[in-house]
Amino acid sequence: MTTEDTAAREPTARQHTGWQPYHTLWAMLLGGWLFSYADRTITGPVVTWLIENDHGMLGSASHPHALGGLIGSLFFAGYMLTQFPGGYLGDRFGHRTMLAVSLLWAGVATLASGMVSGLIAFVVLRVLTGLGEGVFYSNDRALIAQRTPPEKTSLGMGVAITGLSIGLTVATISTPYLIDWGAGVFGDEDAWRMPFLVLGGATLAFGWITTVYLRRIDGPLKATGSTLRLLGISAVLCAAVMAVYLIADGAGLPSWGVAVLECVLAFVLIGAIVARRGSRLGSISRNRNVLLLSFAFIAVMWNLWFFSFWSVSIVADAAHSSFQNAALVATFNAGAGILGFPVGGRLSDLAKDRGWGRRPLLIAFTVVQGLLVLVFAVYLQTQEKPSLLVMSVLLFVTSLFFNALQPMAHALLNDVVDAAERGSAFGLFNLVGEIGAVISPALSGTLFDHYGSWTAAVYIDGALMLTSAVLYVLVRERTARS
Repeated sequence: MTTEDTAAREPTARQHTGWQPYHTLWAMLLGGWLFSYADRTITGPVVTWLIENDHGMLGSASHPHALGGLIGSLFFAGYMLTQFPGGYLGDRFGHRTMLAVSLLWAGVATLASGMVSGLIAFVVLRVLTGLGEGVFYSNDRALIAQRTPPEKTSLGMGVAITGLSIGLTVATISTPYLIDWGAGVFGDEDAWRMPFLVLGGATLAFGWITTVYLRRIDGPLKATGSTLRLLGISAVLCAAVMAVYLIADGAGLPSWGVAVLECVLAFVLIGAIVARRGSRLGSISRNRNVLLLSFAFIAVMWNLWFFSFWSVSIVADAAHSSFQNAALVATFNAGAGILGFPVGGRLSDLAKDRGWGRRPLLIAFTVVQGLLVLVFAVYLQTQEKPSLLVMSVLLFVTSLFFNALQPMAHALLNDVVDAAERGSAFGLFNLVGEIGAVISPALSGTLFDHYGSWTAAVYIDGALMLTSAVLYVLVRERTARS
């Protein structure tokens, strides 16, 4: 072990009663997920508002949904690229350090996103936001695994990542009202700035609180060295992402093609990292179970950011409803995670304790979720004006299964790697999975511009989820009954 957050600190499997220090950790990380996800989620509703109001930044584009989706995809290109380096830096400098740096970075970059003018400057700051937020995931998962009793690991991961759903809900509901407020403060042309300013400021404040807490639980943070390393890596990666974007856009490549090239860039750069540090990270990249789980998670991230980015537009287009009503219906998709994440984590722990293993439950929930997405697609296709009530119910139930399966996959990954490699393993896992997040918004927006509806994109989403279930079947899990 080379980090300050050593495996020696891992709790044993003894029973605990009452509020424990690891509960406080879960709560703080839940807050981290909440603010970081709110920061990234506001881009989707803001883009929808820009398109609907023919704003100069997007409204004049010949294919506005494709361009808007590409903005989301470029955020995730940045987010994807620091997954693996972020996990490695966490293993080296401490997972607490990287979590603090990530939150403070996200707050500053989100604030700045609301201050700039012009599409290119906005895209650059969204990419930079993604690069900073990209180090949160792997270090969050690793720190929970280190400081939570083994029999409650999946529950802890589920509770903490509930913040994701709360952040999605807060951002989806609040964005229309923040834009209305922004119109009164800045005028109609600059109303879109207010969500970034408010949520960026809130993230910065919470990042400071989290930093104080993380220092108290285990001493000083190694912030200087880790921040300088991350700044250096991010400068190179941001330049690479923007170079690919500008060259591909200048060549007339479609938005989804740009997103695919960003994924290719990710694997070229990460391949170079693995080649340089093969002795330390090579075992992770050759672990069969890690690779299967990682590629299966492409569908999960595709689904997450297809609905998170475009759900307001999907509802508004299908039901011909107002922007605010569509946002309220879309919260049923976001809010289901408040229940789904902890319940999925708890069910996963129970299944493992009883000797069944986590994998069968993960497969079952993935199949059910994929089928429900296809049901949603059929409903959109067959109804001229879908009911807001029916869409709310379908979005909620589908999202309930979707959010429950995620901590199951996270805990299963934790079970198949060594403690010293957790940060790197989760980094690789989310790096590969983020392929879905990078391509999904841009390709889905392109499909809408081509077909005039979201039905084809929803069908693709459901098919991908069912494909991921097949990959989970191939994972080898050790259980008490093996």
